[in-house]
Amino acid sequence: MSNIVDPLVGRIASRIHTERERRGWSLAQLAEASGVSRAMINRIERGESSPTAVVLGKLSAAFQLSIASLLALAEDGDGDGAAGQEPDGGAGASRRTGTAEWQDPATGYRRRQITGPDFPAEVAEIRLPAGARVPYPAAAFAFVRQVVWVLDGRLTFHDGERCHDLGPGDSIELGEPAERVFANTTGAECRYVVVLARGARP
Repeated sequence: MSNIVDPLVGRIASRIHTERERRGWSLAQLAEASGVSRAMINRIERGESSPTAVVLGKLSAAFQLSIASLLALAEDGDGDGAAGQEPDGGAGASRRTGTAEWQDPATGYRRRQITGPDFPAEVAEIRLPAGARVPYPAAAFAFVRQVVWVLDGRLTFHDGERCHDLGPGDSIELGEPAERVFANTTGAECRYVVVLARGARP
């Protein structure tokens, strides 16, 4: 399986480039703000390298966007509705087979956007493979309110210095931004939903 559905590779590259230029930043400035090397950012923007979840977390933090927002904007492509959804004045059916899915090349973490970019909340389905661990910086959670709801398997969730063991049906509402880690320490996949209320954009 490719690490990103092909059309999404270019869309993520284009979105990162657009967000950088919108702020008038050079590659060096984004590298300094994110902690991601200039060479890596250049390869990502050129579509030559697929960013990992950790790298996307650092870039989204630099842009003061949530990871969900960054990927949702990329998945939307030309802004004509969610992947697999036909715009019809604000309502539409999304088909599972027509929805773009992003996969982290480092961990196998998979993410599918459920809602479109014009919906007032972002909902995404996540599949975290056995043994996977995905850390994010605190700044990746700025300007958002977020709930994590486990559907299948178990999720070990580190919220700053606190650790929560979440099973099927468990949920957690996140508070102030903190360094967070999504980890699956079991031998089976964990599937969970992230619900995010959008805040103000920079």
